[in-house]
Amino acid sequence: MSLVAAVLVAQFAGATGTLDSAVSAGIRQGVYPGAALAVGRGDSLLFARGYGRHTWNTSSAPITPESTLFDLASLTKVIATTTAVMILVDEGRVALDAPVVEYLPRFQGGKKTTVTVRQLLAHTSGLPSYRPFFQLADTRDSMLTLVYAEPLRAVPGARMEYSDLNAILLGELVAAVAGEPFEEFVKRRIFAPLGMRDAWFRPSRALWPRTVPTGQWRGHAIRGEVNDQNAVRLGGVAGHAGLFDTVLDIARFARWVLAGGEPLVRAQTLDQFLTRQDGAGNRALGWETVPTLEETSSAGRWLSPGSVGHTGFTGTSIWIDRERDLFVILLTNRVFGPRVRNSFTALKRVRGSVADAAAIWVDAELCASGMRSSRLTCE
Repeated sequence: MSLVAAVLVAQFAGATGTLDSAVSAGIRQGVYPGAALAVGRGDSLLFARGYGRHTWNTSSAPITPESTLFDLASLTKVIATTTAVMILVDEGRVALDAPVVEYLPRFQGGKKTTVTVRQLLAHTSGLPSYRPFFQLADTRDSMLTLVYAEPLRAVPGARMEYSDLNAILLGELVAAVAGEPFEEFVKRRIFAPLGMRDAWFRPSRALWPRTVPTGQWRGHAIRGEVNDQNAVRLGGVAGHAGLFDTVLDIARFARWVLAGGEPLVRAQTLDQFLTRQDGAGNRALGWETVPTLEETSSAGRWLSPGSVGHTGFTGTSIWIDRERDLFVILLTNRVFGPRVRNSFTALKRVRGSVADAAAIWVDAELCASGMRSSRLTCE
């Protein structure tokens, strides 16, 4: 074995040990009962492992990266919704700076007629972050009526406020422009071309044994049903939540991003969506960017500026560092009876530790192989 090969083997062992330690610590601390982690590059999967079990019960099923399905929550926004809009923009069927009302005529009232598609994606539309519409509506149509009628709380473009309503509207926009249900469009135009065979809205009962639960009802674990109650009211399929998938399937999506957009969109369109927007804080189009402007960042400290990612309420996250050619995906069911206070903050620390370990590993590998870049100091 060459000296370089020996160094890389040692670094691999050290890096995987650090990743294992960080994710396992979350279980020991009571943040989540189970997790799946994948780390890789545009052309390869470097690491994939499952940790813990579906629930805190030691007799429940173990987590496996190839088969365990997680409720992705807001990762739906970037994997399905943002990518679907990206495809329609790439094809010239949607214009980013066109008013939303051109595609959704029901989106009217006051300054709402001036809100653009770009502003929905960048969360600068002026819509509020959240409304419990499911408490007021008993059907999908009645809930959408409430979404369309919701007044703005800020002048469009004035400030960034992350909002589920933006993504709900984008899902409806995709369906209206494509002329087919949102679910069918993303299956046909995203999941099938990328080989994402385990990406599901409303997974069938046959898949429930593979799906980690996100809650309990009368002592029974609830699995295979979306955790977000507004998404439930929308039939389990929505632009902001509802997607279930495995960590290895999402790795295929991340590798597509690192590969530059083909075959779904042109590279320049992908670049446009992954670029931080003026006046939108840390937001690109649909995506978050590094630096995240948080005191405790889910992206850690070492990912390259301009890296993109997103997180989900149920305990999911994805970060993609295009400069390093690196992705880090951590899926957990943090909402299933956490045994620690402030579990979301604790989870952010775990995510940051994992992202840092992955970045340091890749940098060390590049140094050991004799490669250099503008961000590396290998001495």
